[in-house]
Amino acid sequence: MRIIYIYITSLVLLLSYTSLAHAGEYQLLVSKKKNELIVEKNGQLIKKYHIASGKGGKGTKRLRGDSKTPLGIYRVASFKESSRFHYFIQLDYPNLIDAWYGYKNEIIDAGNFKRIAAAYKKQETPPQDTELGGFIGIHGLGITNDEKLTIHHALNWTEGCIALTNEELNDLKNYVTIGTSVIIKE
Repeated sequence: MRIIYIYITSLVLLLSYTSLAHAGEYQLLVSKKKNELIVEKNGQLIKKYHIASGKGGKGTKRLRGDSKTPLGIYRVASFKESSRFHYFIQLDYPNLIDAWYGYKNEIIDAGNFKRIAAAYKKQETPPQDTELGGFIGIHGLGITNDEKLTIHHALNWTEGCIALTNEELNDLKNYVTIGTSVIIKE
């Protein structure tokens, strides 16, 4: 019964958290199927970028190492310089829905579910060390050459992140702040 209470509380928190977006803010829409990231403001298309996503294929991320890009509603949690990928925009994966399925499917225990729920309550980045995986974000290509660009345009190659070219990522940073909504769909 306590877990059901936590689940309901968590869903309420998720709905509260996702309603933090204000009119006029940018929103990112990611389509894995179309390999695109769209920047919208007030429902209007601002920019569109080609992306590569996780090489794990269709479906949502459920387990560390599955190389799938998660599906759902996330928020930008932090920004980091990256020598490997040029720049990294971290998302707040796993969200509460990811945590619920992880608990329900016995991938994480109640303690880790509570840790994730507590992070959302405090509007902090959720734990990145559970069996659900972590460090999912939007990043560049790093040092770029023709071969890397060809692979980027032809394949989904990431371990679960969303990749753009370095130039596109630099442009995207103009529309993104901590808390920007990122909706990822198949």
